[in-house]
Amino acid sequence: MTVMAGGFGLCGIPENLILALRDSGAKDLTVISNNAGVDDFGLGLLLHTRQIKKMVSSYVGENKTFEKQYLSGELELEFNPQGTLAERIRAGGAGIPAFYTKTGVGTLVAEGKEHKDFDGETYVMETGLKADLSIIKAWKGDSEGNLVFRKTARNFNPMMATAGKVTIAEVEEIVPVGSLDPDHIHTPGIFVQRIIKGSHEKRIEQRTVRAA
Repeated sequence: MTVMAGGFGLCGIPENLILALRDSGAKDLTVISNNAGVDDFGLGLLLHTRQIKKMVSSYVGENKTFEKQYLSGELELEFNPQGTLAERIRAGGAGIPAFYTKTGVGTLVAEGKEHKDFDGETYVMETGLKADLSIIKAWKGDSEGNLVFRKTARNFNPMMATAGKVTIAEVEEIVPVGSLDPDHIHTPGIFVQRIIKGSHEKRIEQRTVRAA
């Protein structure tokens, strides 16, 4: 099964749904996510139980389990430039099978991919991404699945909601239908099949403070 997991590091991740996925025992997962967080939290939990066979990501720097499994050949990794990953997900949700970008031309990222020239510049073709299941995190939602995201949690979550055959959203607060200003809704409920209210730890990936 292919799973998209929203968030950015430890910000805006569907931590309750990740726990549920771990407890389900599902194996051989392909997970599309910007990164895998840290060893003992978020997607790192699924790496620890070896439920993930492949990651499609743009950054792996904070997770030693990720590094160890990749270098030992246990984990398959498809690296993407961050903007390319975001656009691949957006394209998949919009029904766009592929697009061309200059990002990655002339690097390992472009090896084996189709190239084409436009206006004298070379571009590489990237395919859209879709998932069997998208698990996302929002700030508020109503019972129809209309969602509002807050700040950095808008990274990847809204586009992943559109790209999953089934999308499950966990939110901090479920409000009555009609109480959300339509102009403030980021993801319409048509893209969301399930919604739950979770409790959230909100860890900080790297705490940096100034010297006194």
